[in-house]
Amino acid sequence: MSLNKSMHARNRYKDKPPDFAYLAGKHPEFRQHVQTTLSGRVSLNFKDPEAVRALTCTLLKEDFGLTIDIPLERLIPTVPLRLNYIHWVEDLIGHQGADKGVLRRGIDIGTGIRCSGTGASCIYPLLGSTLNGWYFLATEVDDMCFNYAKKNVEQNNLSDLIKVVKVPQKTLLMDALKEESEIIYDFCMCNPPFFANQLEAKGVNSRNPRRPPPSSVNTGGITEIMAEGGELEFVKRIIHDSLQLKKRLRWYSCMLGKKCSLAPLKEELRIQGVPKVTHTEFCQGRTMRWALAWSFYDDVQVPSPPSKRRKLEKPRKPITFTVLASTVKELSTKAAAMGWDAVEAIAVVRAWVEKILADLKVQHKRVPCGKDEVSLFVTAIENSWIHLRRKKRERVRQLRELPRASEDVLQAMEEEKNGQKSVSNSSDCEKPKTEDSETGFMAPDEDVHLTAGDKLTEESADKEEHSEHVEEEETEAKQAEMSCNKGSSNAKEELQPSEEASNPAVEKGQSPKETSRCFLFKCLMNVKKEGNDVLVEMHWVEGQNRDLMNQLCTYLRNQILRLVAG
Repeated sequence: MSLNKSMHARNRYKDKPPDFAYLAGKHPEFRQHVQTTLSGRVSLNFKDPEAVRALTCTLLKEDFGLTIDIPLERLIPTVPLRLNYIHWVEDLIGHQGADKGVLRRGIDIGTGIRCSGTGASCIYPLLGSTLNGWYFLATEVDDMCFNYAKKNVEQNNLSDLIKVVKVPQKTLLMDALKEESEIIYDFCMCNPPFFANQLEAKGVNSRNPRRPPPSSVNTGGITEIMAEGGELEFVKRIIHDSLQLKKRLRWYSCMLGKKCSLAPLKEELRIQGVPKVTHTEFCQGRTMRWALAWSFYDDVQVPSPPSKRRKLEKPRKPITFTVLASTVKELSTKAAAMGWDAVEAIAVVRAWVEKILADLKVQHKRVPCGKDEVSLFVTAIENSWIHLRRKKRERVRQLRELPRASEDVLQAMEEEKNGQKSVSNSSDCEKPKTEDSETGFMAPDEDVHLTAGDKLTEESADKEEHSEHVEEEETEAKQAEMSCNKGSSNAKEELQPSEEASNPAVEKGQSPKETSRCFLFKCLMNVKKEGNDVLVEMHWVEGQNRDLMNQLCTYLRNQILRLVAG
C-alpha cells in the first residue's frame, strides 16, 4: 500500500505524484525507460538502476531546475524521500516563521566509509540551497563522489552556497569543524549506513519473512551501505561527537533505516542528559524511514512526532444509519396511536430512539445542539442489547433450578404458616410478605408453593416472567411518553426516569462520582434531517471498546425496522 498520503505536509509529491506520461513526453532521456501497457498506463521498472537514475535526474530538472550527473556505481537517491528530510529540518529550525533574510547554515555529514552522506549527487545541499537559500558544508571521503558532487554544485551555479570538502576516512563532525571553530551551525544532516554486515544488507535474518521483497533496486554497493555495528553504532558516534561540540550546532539529526534503532538511540540520549530530543517518520511510496534529532539549546521549539500529530488530527467518522421517509411515516403513525406529541420527523425518530434506550436501561439525556437536529448524550453502563432472548431463557432456568427443601422442613414451614394464620389477621399477613419481597427473600407461602411439588413448571415461570415484562413495558412506555413531551431545555435540569432506572450504581447506593467511572462507553447521538430522510449519527466520546457502540447502533436500527414491520 502506498504511503504517499503520510508524506510531509509540504512535500510537493504528497497529493500530486510524478506524472510519468507527462515527464516522458517532455524529457527524451526519461522516455526510453518508461513502459506503456495495453490500457495506456505508463509505468517504470524500479528494479532497473538506469530507470531509477533517469527518474531522479528528471524530477530534479523538472521540479527544481537542477541538472545533475550520477554514476551507476554509486547510490542513486530518491527525490521524495530526501525532500521529506529537508522539510523536517525546516520544522526543526523554524524556517517557515523565521526571517528569510537570515542565512541558515547546515552540515551534510559524509559517513566516512561510503558516499550517501553528501554523495555523488550532493542532493541535500542542492535541495536546501535551491529551496531555502541555505549555506552547506558538505563532507565527502570517496574520490568519485567528491568529484561528481563538486561538478553538480558548479554546473548549477551554487558554489557560493555549497562548500564540498574532502575529508579523511571515518571523519564525522569533530574533524570537519576544526577549521571553522567560530561558526555556529543551525543543523546537521546524515544518512548513515543501515547495515552491520553483508547478510543483513541482503535481508538475511533482518527482514521479516512475511514481508514482500523490495519493489526497487538497491543502487548502493555492499561497501556503501554497510558499517561496523550498523546504523546504531554509527549514530552513537555522532551522539558522542555532539556531547563535545554541544552548542556548536543548534540541531543534530540523522536518518534511520530501521525502526528498531530508534528506541536504543533515544535511551542513549536520555542517559547522556540531552535536554531536547524528537523523532519523525518519512513515508513515501512503499518505503518507511525514521529520523532522530536532538539539541542542547533550551530555546529551540521541538516539533511533535508527525505520527502522533496525525492521530490527533485524524477525524473519527461517526457510525450512522438512515431512517427512510416511508419508515418515518410509519413510526409517526405508531407514535400518534400511543398518544405521543411528536409531529416532526426528527422528533418522531428521537422519541422512538429514547424509548428503545429506556427499554435497554441505557442512560441518555438531551444536550444543546443545532437548529435542525436533536442531540442525546448516551452513557452505557452494561451491555443490555445483545443476547436478550438468551438472558430471558437463563432467568427461566434459574427459577426452575431453585433449591428444594426436605420433607421435614416443608412440614415445619407448613405448621408455622398455619399457626401464623390462626393468630394474625389478613392485614398482618400482608406486611411480612412485603418486607420479605423487599429484602430479596420469598414469603413462606410462596416457598411452599415452589417446593411442595416435585418441580416448578416452565409454564408458571413463563407466565410470571410475562406479567413482569408487561408491567415493565407499560412503565417504560409512560417514561418514554414523558420524555417525548419534555423540551430540550428541561432535560438539562431534570434526570430522565429512564436514566434513574438504568443506573445500577445508584441502586447500590454509590455516589455519582463513582458511577461516572463505571461505564462501557459514552457517545453523542445526533438525529438530523437528510433530505426527506432522517440520519442518526453516533460519535464516539470515550469508553472501553468502540465495537460496543457499533453493536448498539445496529440494535437501534434493527428495532426501528421491526417496529415498522410489526
